[in-house]
Amino acid sequence: MVSLRALAPSLTRITVAGAVGAALHVGQGDCDLIDAKAVEFSRAVLKQSDIDGEVICCEGPKDHAPAFERREKVGTGDGPALEFVVDPVDGTTAASKGRKDAISALACAPKGCFQVLPDDGYYFKVATDYHSIGKLSLDMSTEEIVQTIAQSKNISIEKFTVIMLDRDRHSEILKTLRQMGVRIILIPDGDIAGAVVAVTPNSGVDLLIGAGAGPEATIAATAVKCLGGTMLVRVWNPNNDEARVERLKQAGVDVTKTYNENELAKGNELVFVASGVTKGELLDGVRLSRDSATVCSICMRLPSGTIEKSETTLRFKDHPVYKQFVNET
Repeated sequence: MVSLRALAPSLTRITVAGAVGAALHVGQGDCDLIDAKAVEFSRAVLKQSDIDGEVICCEGPKDHAPAFERREKVGTGDGPALEFVVDPVDGTTAASKGRKDAISALACAPKGCFQVLPDDGYYFKVATDYHSIGKLSLDMSTEEIVQTIAQSKNISIEKFTVIMLDRDRHSEILKTLRQMGVRIILIPDGDIAGAVVAVTPNSGVDLLIGAGAGPEATIAATAVKCLGGTMLVRVWNPNNDEARVERLKQAGVDVTKTYNENELAKGNELVFVASGVTKGELLDGVRLSRDSATVCSICMRLPSGTIEKSETTLRFKDHPVYKQFVNET
């Protein structure tokens, strides 16, 4: 039986495929087309993978976007029993508008390891590196969170950098950060990449903060855990939506609990993979030519903590997967 550790590098093929499918339609203004092609391409690769796999969650159904089915069986059925949380394109809107920071990403683990927060509204998230493990709480104010991390990393507020989604819902956080004088990177989409960058040593980014979707939290938590950092996630409900609270409770979510990376991604056998769709803070975007594509990817895994960055050049014409799409590309 092939182990997840041995299989990990080949999982990059899945996000590479999703990135290529999405990249073919960058800037065309059609979010559904980008999601549909990312799913189609990555599903084709998964179909050939020697795993007994199951996609337990895929970002997209909330917005009625093309996605893997919940509990969709993937792989040949021969190989290790694995579960996936998939975001075919984190940053679909950005990709549809030809903007930066879109990636294709997934988390993989043996079955039973992931807790996925429902794709129902938003969750407040912070992520940072190992210096602040055990020192943060989501009961802290924005100022306290920033000051705690800055002190732990021994850097001045003026050199402290926060990355966050550019959203109206973050206006008060943004106002506070600007009053503090920290550096701020606003990204149009893609808080998975934002979390990874914030936890990566010497990235120049110190903190991800803000509200985002649930499935992305589990994917990001997997990467954060592989990098040895910390992530905290809690239900974000500023409008006191009691109907949503009840739905989350029915789905098994503790609406008062702060989840950390070890609860969202359990165990010590985990893989995070991402491939760039458009150029961003984490990865370069897909470069297309007449009959090929070049894709930049990153793969992280536990227990080793190995981080692999790669550049893949695909030749479409005779490729066992991509040749079926040649006429469309």
